[in-house]
Amino acid sequence: MGKPKHGDIQRANMRNGLAFAAPALVGLLTLTAYPIIAAIYYSFCNYTALKPPVWVGGTNYVRLAHDALFYKSLGNTAFFAVLSVPLGVLVAFFLALLLNMRVPGRTFFRTVFYIPSIVPVVAGSVLWLWLLNPQYGLINYALAGLDSGLRWLDGLLAWAHIRVPLGVGQPGWLADPAWAKPALVLMSTWGVGGWVVIYLAGLQDVPKELYEAAEIDGASAWDRVRHITVPFMSPHIFFTVVMGLIGASQYFSQAWVMTGGTGSPANSTLFYSMYLFQNAFQYFKMGYACAMAWVLFILILLATLLIFKTSARHVYYGEGG
Repeated sequence: MGKPKHGDIQRANMRNGLAFAAPALVGLLTLTAYPIIAAIYYSFCNYTALKPPVWVGGTNYVRLAHDALFYKSLGNTAFFAVLSVPLGVLVAFFLALLLNMRVPGRTFFRTVFYIPSIVPVVAGSVLWLWLLNPQYGLINYALAGLDSGLRWLDGLLAWAHIRVPLGVGQPGWLADPAWAKPALVLMSTWGVGGWVVIYLAGLQDVPKELYEAAEIDGASAWDRVRHITVPFMSPHIFFTVVMGLIGASQYFSQAWVMTGGTGSPANSTLFYSMYLFQNAFQYFKMGYACAMAWVLFILILLATLLIFKTSARHVYYGEGG
């Protein structure tokens, strides 16, 4: 028998490669590509999932423009994203700086701060429901103790004829529309352990000789962090900001568990993904929900492109980056 030709070998390799990749390709087409195309089509239909879709053109998008709850949920989501992402980045970065110091028990503390990020969502949400309880939650219990100390200080200042308003009170948290979203923002900082790990990995790549040179030149610790650490960490910060923005825009599970899927009180925790879920699986307005999904996709895409557009001035990738 003669040797196989080069073309035959290439065709055989192609067949074998396609055979091995077939499960992934089938999964991609059926579980990703088809749902995306179907969602585009259904967004222009009156579709209840119980009856065949009926083409209605842009009616769903017109209804969105006149839906008060659409704007309410969008505003709640924007509020959460604007507060939770910067706060989470700052807390994670500060913790990473502390956990990067050579102190006894450093491995233990790194583990402790990472554990909350792997706690199941439902378990963590139930735990925070207890912590945020207005009557017997630990947070308000601690604030009550702080208020007692501040009242003593307020009396001392009054004796000295100094009038300074003191006291933080005990918020109603999830029972108060004014405090419900800040409560969820506070809760979101509890799970920044994954970002801490990313920052810790990035801190290992900051050249130590730069710190030594800056210290010899008399730079303070704050100057070293500002002019050395932050520029070298900017790619990692940029990554967490983008991922945090995308995650905050789809915030759902914690709010759903903690409010029973109602968005209470007074729709103050009705986030965009919750309202989308309600329309799709409670009201069976699948076409309307698909239109909401595509609006959310476009908003996230525009926000991400804006961040990428403005990142060139702030993100330093080092030599050859």
